[in-house]
Amino acid sequence: MMREAMFSGERINFTENRAVLHIALRNRSNTPITVDGKDVMPDVNRVLAHMKDFCEQIISGSWTGYTGEKITDVVNIGIGGSDLGPLMVCEALRHYQIGPNVHFVSNVDGTHIAEVTKKLKPETTLFIIASKTFTTQETITNAETAKEWFLKKAGNPSAVAKHFVALSTNVPKATQFGIDPSNMFEFWDVGAQFRLVFHWVGGRYSLWSAIGLSIAVHVGFDNFQKLLEGAHAADLHFTSQPLDQNVLRNFYLNNLQIPDYRDGNRVDYSTGPIVWGEPGTNGQHAFYQLIHQGTRLIPCDFIAPAKTLNPVRNGLHHQILLANFLAQTEALMKGKSREEAEAELKAANTPAENIDRILPHKGVVWDINSYDQWGVELGKQLAKVIQPELAASGPVTSHDVSTNGLINFIKSL
Repeated sequence: MMREAMFSGERINFTENRAVLHIALRNRSNTPITVDGKDVMPDVNRVLAHMKDFCEQIISGSWTGYTGEKITDVVNIGIGGSDLGPLMVCEALRHYQIGPNVHFVSNVDGTHIAEVTKKLKPETTLFIIASKTFTTQETITNAETAKEWFLKKAGNPSAVAKHFVALSTNVPKATQFGIDPSNMFEFWDVGAQFRLVFHWVGGRYSLWSAIGLSIAVHVGFDNFQKLLEGAHAADLHFTSQPLDQNVLRNFYLNNLQIPDYRDGNRVDYSTGPIVWGEPGTNGQHAFYQLIHQGTRLIPCDFIAPAKTLNPVRNGLHHQILLANFLAQTEALMKGKSREEAEAELKAANTPAENIDRILPHKGVVWDINSYDQWGVELGKQLAKVIQPELAASGPVTSHDVSTNGLINFIKSL
C-alpha cells in the first residue's frame, strides 16, 4: 500500500525519484528512519536543538540588535512552502504568542514589503530569509530590499549579522549576503554541493522543519514541540489503524456534495461560480499547479497594474511581478504537449511506466504525483525570458501575438 511505501522510505515521488519523508521531521518517538541506508533522525534532532537555542535567545532578550535593544518583530521572507505553512500556523496559534510579533513577506510586488517595513523599527527587527538555495527570485529580491531598508538606518554592513538569519543550506550565498554561518538553519535541498541534503522533504510539507522557525519564535519552542507531537500522533494513527477506522481517511470521504434546492424543487445544475484567487506571484506556489496540470477547465482572469505606487529599488520588484504576470498567461495559453512532457521525463531517465502514470493526471485517490511541481516551474522559466525584455529598448516580437502586444504596451507607458 502507498502509506507503507511512504513511511518505509520508498521513492514514491517517482517524477523526481525521491522519498517523501517529511514525517521524519516530526518523528518525536525518535525511532530510526532510514533514507539510502542512513538514519536521518540525528540530523533532524540537531537542527531542532539549534532552533530551540535560537528561540530561547530571542524570547529571553539575550539576542539583541546592533543597538543592544531586544527584538520585537520578526519578518519571515519566503514564498510557497517557505511562507504558506508558517503563515497559516502562526495565524492559528496567535493565542499562544509569547515571543515577538511575526510578519510575512512573500509577494514580489514592492507594496508588500513596503507596507510591512513601514510599521517596523530597524533596530528591533529580525529577518528570517527562507530559501533552500538562497536563489529563489521573489525571496532574494525581497531580502535584498529588506537589507537596503535596514542599512539606511544601521549604516554599518556588519550589523546585518545581528538582524538576518537564513533557512538555507547554501552557505556561500547566505554568507555573501552578510549572514553569520552559525545563524543558518538547514532543512532540505536538491544538490550535494550544500551542507545537508534533506532531498526527501518537499517545500509544501516543510513547516515541520527549520522553515517553522517563525512559528517557534512566535509561540515558543515548547509549543512548537507540541505541534510536532500532535502531527506525530496523527502519523501513528494513520499507519496503525485499518483504513475503515482511519480518521484521516474518513475526513476526506466526509467531504460530500449536497444537492441544491429552489422553491422546494431540486436543481441539477450549477447555481453559482466558485471564485478564488491570490495576489501577485503567491498563487504560482499554490493552486497554479492545479490550473496547469489538472483535468478541470478553470477560466482565469489575470489583472495587473502596469505602474506601481511603490517603485521599490527603481521598479525592480514591479518588473519581476509583470514578467511573472505575462509568463503565466503565456504558459496557460500554450502549455506543454504530451510529447514535450514525455521528452523531459525521458531526459531525466524517468521509467516509461511512471510517465504513463503521470500524464493522464489521475492521486492514491486521483493517481497523480502529489510531490512534483511542473505547474510551479513553467511560468517561472518563461518569466526569466520576459523580464530582460521588459527592461530592454525596442519592441518585442519573440512571443505569440497576445504576449508581444501586452509586453510592448507596458513598455510604451
